[in-house]
Amino acid sequence: MYFEDLDLTDDVLDALYDMHFDECTPIQEKAIPAALQGRDLIAVAQTGTGKTAAFLLPVINELGKRKASDKVKCVVMTPTRELALQIDSQMQGFSYFLPISSLPIYGGTDGEGYAGPQRGLQMGAEVVIATPGRLLAHLQMGYVDLSQVEFFILDEADRMLDMGFYDDIMSIAKHLPAKRQTLMFSATMPPKIQKMAKSLLSEPVEIKIAVSKPTDKVHQRVYFCGEGEKQDLLMTLFQTESSKRVIVFASSKLKVKELARALRRKKLAVGEMHSDLDQTVREEVMRNFRAGNTDILVATDIVARGIDIDDITMVVNFDVPHDAEDYVHRIGRTARAGEEGLAVTLVGERERRKFKGIENFLGKPVERGSSDKSDKSDQSDKSDRSDRSDRKQNRRRRWHRGKSKPKNPPEQNML
Repeated sequence: MYFEDLDLTDDVLDALYDMHFDECTPIQEKAIPAALQGRDLIAVAQTGTGKTAAFLLPVINELGKRKASDKVKCVVMTPTRELALQIDSQMQGFSYFLPISSLPIYGGTDGEGYAGPQRGLQMGAEVVIATPGRLLAHLQMGYVDLSQVEFFILDEADRMLDMGFYDDIMSIAKHLPAKRQTLMFSATMPPKIQKMAKSLLSEPVEIKIAVSKPTDKVHQRVYFCGEGEKQDLLMTLFQTESSKRVIVFASSKLKVKELARALRRKKLAVGEMHSDLDQTVREEVMRNFRAGNTDILVATDIVARGIDIDDITMVVNFDVPHDAEDYVHRIGRTARAGEEGLAVTLVGERERRKFKGIENFLGKPVERGSSDKSDKSDQSDKSDRSDRSDRKQNRRRRWHRGKSKPKNPPEQNML
């Protein structure tokens, strides 16, 4: 489907034409018509599928039919500063021929980082694009009026919940009119997202776009090893593959901190990214990584989605992701802008079943990497399985011998 086939105004279509937007992505094709009808919407689609246009275009289309206003008509919630800025940038493009004002609001500890959005909110902006914590802070100061909001959009809803924003989002929702249109976009649909959807949405249209397979430009490789061997394997990868423009994903904040310290002790230029860092520190970490001041970024899934850096040479899953969707998001940080990239996963003994589930989703086995450590681990694992099998057979033989033995032995054996 083409954008011209949708019920969009000429001003919106002209902006799309100038931005070289022509054909709809699947999520845009399904979501935009439902949103234009005024329906609430819950859409499950991964990053990179065109979700931003799917929720911004219907809002811009409707607001563009009216006179410009200094009242907040739309609130877009997003988990990070980077995403807020990306959405605001696309907002500027899509509304280029329309007098619609927008304002990004995100965390920052300096005075100007707070005073600037404060002035913007007091002057008036029709579309507010904000991280939950910072918008709630402005609301609590008493100068933000959300009583005329008509559109409430939650982007990357699952990430916002992972980052602990559930209570903030529900508190913000209490300041909104009951009669409004709510659009929720999420890459996954865990129970807590379903609970929030029931609270915020009314008879929503449900759309689910299947998770796409990784591009062929991502060369995937897996190493089976012991948990204690992962750091040595990682250092080998830095020596044989790349030690620059690398993202290493770990499963927890604690693991990120420990791993980053260990790599710094080896004199590597390392940055770390996790939710314990305040916004100012996160911004500095990302600036240093983008500028090449740090070569390796160790991170939780906080950077698995929505971070656009085109020159990542390698992604390493130090821990196996929770599910196939997380795996796709992680390795999608490399092989961007037409380039090729390497994605390596280190699989410990207890993670093999989880990784098998990822391979089932991919529909093919991932290339096995070979190293002395992984080979030894694999041989050890095979030996352990063989030992367990031998012990099992011995138990069965003993059991059968005991079972066939007569309960009352012959009299001659009693003498």
